[in-house]
Amino acid sequence: MPPTPFEADQRGRGGFFGHPWGLANLAGVEMWERFSFYGMQSLLAFYIYYSVSDGGLGLSEAAATSIVGAYGGLVYLSSVLGGWIADRLLGSEKTLLSAAIVVMIGHLALAFLPGIPGLAAGLVCVALGGGSLKTTTSTTLGDLYAPLDNRRDAAFSIYYMGVNIGALIGPLGTSALWGWKGFHWGFGLAAVGMAAGLIQYVAMRHHTVSESSSKPTNPLTKEQRRKWTIGLLVVVVALAVVIASGVIKAEALSTIVVILTSLAALVLFAVILTSKNIDVDERSRVYSFIPMFIASSVFWSLFQQQFTVMAIYSDQRLNRHVFGMNLPPSVVNSINPVFIIIFAGVFAAMWTALGDRQPSTPVKFSLGTGIMGLAFLAFIPFSGGADGTVPFWAIIVILFLFTMAELCISPVGQSLSTKLAPRAYHSQMVALYFLSVSLGSALAGTLSAFYSTSNEVPYFLAIGLGSIAVGAILFLARRPIIKLMRGVN
Repeated sequence: MPPTPFEADQRGRGGFFGHPWGLANLAGVEMWERFSFYGMQSLLAFYIYYSVSDGGLGLSEAAATSIVGAYGGLVYLSSVLGGWIADRLLGSEKTLLSAAIVVMIGHLALAFLPGIPGLAAGLVCVALGGGSLKTTTSTTLGDLYAPLDNRRDAAFSIYYMGVNIGALIGPLGTSALWGWKGFHWGFGLAAVGMAAGLIQYVAMRHHTVSESSSKPTNPLTKEQRRKWTIGLLVVVVALAVVIASGVIKAEALSTIVVILTSLAALVLFAVILTSKNIDVDERSRVYSFIPMFIASSVFWSLFQQQFTVMAIYSDQRLNRHVFGMNLPPSVVNSINPVFIIIFAGVFAAMWTALGDRQPSTPVKFSLGTGIMGLAFLAFIPFSGGADGTVPFWAIIVILFLFTMAELCISPVGQSLSTKLAPRAYHSQMVALYFLSVSLGSALAGTLSAFYSTSNEVPYFLAIGLGSIAVGAILFLARRPIIKLMRGVN
């Protein structure tokens, strides 16, 4: 009997640059999802705080950064829901496909529904679908490789490069349409991008479906399904009532998400660590993930300020007159993806060439948090000047440091979560990694409340030094962490 396309991918190493063709499909769908995600997010803060006469909603800057932080946190908080659905209901691959459809619905809502209702409906759908999509693409990608296959970190770096092609062209496209036709046309282009991703994924789906990704690893019983359905409906109704009542203020949203995400992480760690379905080695590996979770949260609380503090910074402090053109502030969001596209392949080749000699994951994480701290210290020489005076090259240098830090943590963190995952909690372990991104993203919104042009030096100094300190502590603790990993590096 001839092998299936998936089995052929596994037997041969030549398919997609020495990797299974499923990697190409997953990188492609994430490229289009990131096109839509970052294309929309690059406009989001401006849409919220620009005046109604300029096509925005006319809310305050504090409300805008809090909403953006809360939304970013919810995207990754929903990864827990996506991981749970994958592990207990649909399997990771079917969850991935469903999530992509929900994301497209969200972008359509932002494009066609005006005002606050369109904003709320669109962000909820994109957040729910986006988090689930990220968890399940990582899990499905991990399923393409054996646990000790040295190609894994390289595969996640290649996947990450594809993701950032979308992150590059998305803001450029939506920014152009924003300037030409307005915010809603930009959101419409994001919906078109997600539709392209869905078409491509379905066409190449046979390269991606495997036995492990097509079925839930820990399926619910019929009675459990009934209880969970009722519980979820109660939660949805309660949230709708609270939001409609106006009890929650926009300025507090990011802090609420910080609290919810912290609680979710504590509960998920406790559930996995106390489970009878994991053995001693698996439990030790989960313990080793705790300091990595903390370091990742710190990193993302700085990195995600690209969409909170740096959105305002780019709009007000940055001199955007370049080569005779006055660039829109959202174009800044395409700088980091350019560096990712250039250097992700370099990092992938470097990890592959080093093989077993490459730095351990705790060392990579410590480098990432340390470099991220340096990036924030690099703002200080330009602090205190008049608006519109920070040279454009300065933000390029700072975002280069962002990129070096990101490549040490983000693709490596996703890969690590698949390697440390207990079998019974395959997708939910990946969800734990994304919870660290959720916590950091929401913190980026909360921290932005302390930023103003009058206190730039203390703000950037405190955050930069704090991140460097976390990196140093993680480096000093690398040996006991590696011991807990039980053979995983």
